[in-house]
Amino acid sequence: MTAQPPRIITIDGPSGAGKSTLARTLAHHLVWSHLDTGALYRALALACLDQGVDPGDQAAAEALAAGLKLRVQPTPEGTVILVNNEDVTARLREPEVSKASSIVSAWPGVRAALLGLQRELGEQGRVVAEGRDMGTVVFPSAGLKFFLTASPEARARRRHLELLEKGVAGSRESVLADILARDEADRTREVAPLKPSPDAVTIDSTNIDVEAVLKVMIQAFRNRFFAQDD
Repeated sequence: MTAQPPRIITIDGPSGAGKSTLARTLAHHLVWSHLDTGALYRALALACLDQGVDPGDQAAAEALAAGLKLRVQPTPEGTVILVNNEDVTARLREPEVSKASSIVSAWPGVRAALLGLQRELGEQGRVVAEGRDMGTVVFPSAGLKFFLTASPEARARRRHLELLEKGVAGSRESVLADILARDEADRTREVAPLKPSPDAVTIDSTNIDVEAVLKVMIQAFRNRFFAQDD
């Protein structure tokens, strides 16, 4: 048997690629914890909005991040986020929070403030961590890395349906515009820009469903963690 790689699986990719769904599903299948690191940035963005802090004010956002009382509870069903002891998980997918999250996540001080927490959560092992820079920055030695992508149109269609199911109004065109803007911001930010790790398994889910992607992931997991020496 080969030396056991770190029991961390990372799933990176652009907004709307299905990272949360696949991370939750894979974690549930493996009976591992699911860590939605994007939820940490969304929690900070929500705190900015609730406290009247401009997400575009770098100094103010970084100061808030440094002092934010944030608790994270990864579970196989998902990641529960508490800010100042209040469960804010249900509010983190609101469109305004998504926009603010894209802004605050670009600030170096914000990313530095949350990096230690993310790594601390990963140290427990048996974690499926999803985000934008899990395999490149946060957990560069993870045992298995995925980069999940899809066309902007497919991602907009999925996100629009998700919002409609939650009772959030909006057109698919506006969702697509938000996704394209988020893609540009994620790719061009100076700190931890969105890109696949060289050793990541890239999966394009434009034309395949969750079950098909999950099969690819499970097979890659078996190959990585249970491969035998020749």
